[in-house]
Amino acid sequence: MFRYLNILVLVIAAVFLQTIIFPAYLAEPFRPGILLIFTVYLGFRAGIRAGACSSFLLGLLQDALSGIYFGLNGFSFLLVFLLYHEASERLYTGSRTLMVLGALLATVLTAFVHLLLLLIFSASEGVYASILGALLPQCMVNALVSGLIFRLIPLAAAEEGT
Repeated sequence: MFRYLNILVLVIAAVFLQTIIFPAYLAEPFRPGILLIFTVYLGFRAGIRAGACSSFLLGLLQDALSGIYFGLNGFSFLLVFLLYHEASERLYTGSRTLMVLGALLATVLTAFVHLLLLLIFSASEGVYASILGALLPQCMVNALVSGLIFRLIPLAAAEEGT
């Protein structure tokens, strides 16, 4: 119970940081995607039911707060969760290095899923250049911030219900 309360408090703090603090002080490609980092954690640690629902809701929360196409992050966060959940059975997920690398790769994966979905469902021009131009700084910032976040979240034991 304490673990879930700890994660809930961290998610609320992440939403506060991501929507109020970071936009006031950081330029766009240098804002960390903390909710995506939590999705990486869920992918490696959570059970399939709770993790899939949580990651999809985190993505929808990201969409609602960012003002972009609703469901875009929800789908991409769910895809990241499912891929990482499948990979977690074959990897040692107690490693912080794996978590940081996972956050970096999840940033790349979500960017390409966004590009693919926008290519299929959107008629907007110029979105592609902005996503690709911000990809490298976003990857580096997410990797650095994930190293800090994974020090706050206990990595010792996997969640129950896997």
